[in-house]
Amino acid sequence: MLTDWQFIALFVVLSPIFPAMPVIINHLLGPKKPNPIKQQTYECGIETVGDSWVQFKVQYYIYALVFVIFDIEAVFLFPIAAAYDQLGLFAVGAAVLFIFLLGDGLAYAWGRGVLEWV
Repeated sequence: MLTDWQFIALFVVLSPIFPAMPVIINHLLGPKKPNPIKQQTYECGIETVGDSWVQFKVQYYIYALVFVIFDIEAVFLFPIAAAYDQLGLFAVGAAVLFIFLLGDGLAYAWGRGVLEWV
């Protein structure tokens, strides 16, 4: 019978192997016949018109970071909401403090003009 630490060690060992297996198998078994047509850039099955490298505004990146931050907030708050009746007052206070700190960060970003689209 495995202990908790052995399960974690097994997970740490096996978790990089499973995503790497399809890549390695594809590399070993896939055909290797490069030609110029296969190297062309296409989008949705259609050849690109104009330059295929386009620089995006930094504003998209900032919005993506803010989205990821609040998405992670939801990941941390869902377990607290699911086990609300079993948790003590300390966990509820920690969740309220967490929400307050994220709200403070949102107010700071808003005040700095990060969320304004220009």
